[in-house]
Amino acid sequence: MMIPAVTEAQVTGTDVMMGDTLQEVTVSSRSAQKRMDEVQIGVENIEVSSLAKMPSLFGERDFIKGIQLLPGIKSESEASGGYQVRGGKAAQNLILLDGATVYNVGHMMGLFSSFNDDAMMGASLYKGLLPAQLGGGTASVFDISTRSGSLTDYHFGGTISLLSAKVVAEGPIKEGRSSFLVAGRRSYLDIFLKATDKYRNNTLRFYDANLRLNFRLGIKDVLSLSFFRGHDNLGLDDMMRMEWGNTTATANWLHTFNDHHYANTQLIYSDFVSDVGIDVLNTYYTMRGFIRHATLRHQQSVKMQKHRLVYGFESTYLQLMSAEWNINWLHQREKRNAWTNALWLNDEWQLAPGWQMSAGLRFQTFSALGGVPYYQLDSDGNITETLNQNGFVKTYAGVEPRLSVKWTLSPQHSLKFGYSRTSQDIHAVSGSSMSMPFDRYTMTSNIVKPEQADQVAIGWAGMTPGGDYDCTVEGYFKSIRNVYDYRDGKSFYSEIEIERLLLGGKGRAYGMEFCLRKNTGRLTGWLSYTLSWSENKIDGINGNRWYTASNDRRHDLVLVGVYQLSPSWELSGVWRYNTGQALTAPSAKYDLNGTTYYYYNERNGYRAPACHRLDLSVNYSKKLGRFTRIWSFGIYNVYNRYNPFMIRFVNDDKSPTGTICQNTALFGIVPSVSFTLKY
Repeated sequence: MMIPAVTEAQVTGTDVMMGDTLQEVTVSSRSAQKRMDEVQIGVENIEVSSLAKMPSLFGERDFIKGIQLLPGIKSESEASGGYQVRGGKAAQNLILLDGATVYNVGHMMGLFSSFNDDAMMGASLYKGLLPAQLGGGTASVFDISTRSGSLTDYHFGGTISLLSAKVVAEGPIKEGRSSFLVAGRRSYLDIFLKATDKYRNNTLRFYDANLRLNFRLGIKDVLSLSFFRGHDNLGLDDMMRMEWGNTTATANWLHTFNDHHYANTQLIYSDFVSDVGIDVLNTYYTMRGFIRHATLRHQQSVKMQKHRLVYGFESTYLQLMSAEWNINWLHQREKRNAWTNALWLNDEWQLAPGWQMSAGLRFQTFSALGGVPYYQLDSDGNITETLNQNGFVKTYAGVEPRLSVKWTLSPQHSLKFGYSRTSQDIHAVSGSSMSMPFDRYTMTSNIVKPEQADQVAIGWAGMTPGGDYDCTVEGYFKSIRNVYDYRDGKSFYSEIEIERLLLGGKGRAYGMEFCLRKNTGRLTGWLSYTLSWSENKIDGINGNRWYTASNDRRHDLVLVGVYQLSPSWELSGVWRYNTGQALTAPSAKYDLNGTTYYYYNERNGYRAPACHRLDLSVNYSKKLGRFTRIWSFGIYNVYNRYNPFMIRFVNDDKSPTGTICQNTALFGIVPSVSFTLKY
């Protein structure tokens, strides 16, 4: 696909260098040599077009699912769009779309990504080891850029799959001076539901839309405006409805002082909303929450002979309302405001022949703002005092050092070392091991402290002289402070303030990642393997002992292959295996007045069965004049393996223990087909 590209670009999303001219180029795959040249350790530079070729559920191309095939990045569960990075949960990942923060970017409870790959240019995923200009996620930062429209030609495209249809259009507004790109997708399951008598009153639909406008204001200035909207709506007659989605808008002004000095100024707004309604015995209950960001960001980059300096600041006004059932009106629903600020300086430095370094400092502050109630709690989570004050309730400040060093042993081999401190002020606590759009969120406050992680990593990268093969091995250790989990006996459904449900402690995660890639020839692909541990220790939980985190998974193995059968036919396949997720199982049970109660001796002391699956797809493309037709056929879960999606324990008098474990699978074998037309 042809897209306009700048003459010089480094990083992605919020940090783009632009020369004096724009020209149309073809996006090509990132070579093994470019991976070798990367100074930053623990970063995956994502090829959106390559990941979009992977087999997909119902034919919905999904590059978010694609990153789960890379080392150190795990899916939360079967068919889930949530991902976990180096011992972190999905809520500890920061996702930026053109600089705007987005949450729970999954359609249909995470089965599909909210991102349309036709609108994406590129992305970088930092596995907790960040340059100083990024912050806000203790597990990872995923920095995604939408692409600009063509300045010279009009292009159109559309795809129809089993669940949805999508379109994309791009072209010049004024040739050589301004351009547009618009992309949209909508499901049409609700149309089929309307045609049935039994399900006509049910709702099942999603949509997403991207818009980007680019304007060359002069030889040194470019203004880009981008907008994103993703929305889901699920409903069951008049009994229940569920809606959630993200809205973002970004204005980016790029000013070039000269070939070595440029500045980016951004105004950013994002809004994530979740809204649930349910009818119980003719009483209608609702649960609504939101997270809103309004951000001013300015950054400058200066290139010198042996240095590249990046410095800037960011200021964000935050609003958050924790999703909470309106069953109990004895306390005010939690709506909090905050102000965050950051300053940073980062230097990429050619130390000596064979030695490169990226080092920086980030100074971060978080201020909880008054105007709503805050509390003081005793050790049991009971409110001892209610604080009603305006202005600044509590301010936290911290310095976050960042360092990556690369030692080039030879043109084909290098060693890397990294250290990073990151912090996070928006916390989500899920009622299960899988993140959901309706998880309860809270911000740092006078009670809840900023989560902070320190990570060290060391790695080796090597490739064959021609770059046909390359290999990376990395090991890491991460220590986390102020990890929060539910108190024993409490859960998501408890009808009290979220701060009263939580206890804070510490965590640790460590492991090793291996990836071997084949980059050339008719057969390309990679083998990745991750060995990892993740543990928490929180006083008041699990007898104050270290316990396995709910996202702990020992082994993850992925084999990916893409085979070019002919110029028109391409076959791809993915086989994956992972050990089961940690879970909490009852150790005993007792009956009281005819009701069964379970006793849990150890948090996450058991493990679900292992999961494995094979997915295959074949693509046929044919160019006819200015049109290109693409047929895609796929089979998800080829050998019909029923992997565990939900595990629960129920009474069974026929069992020797009186209890059985019910394992619910989400999908068996699923065929798919889609058709794409491009002009």
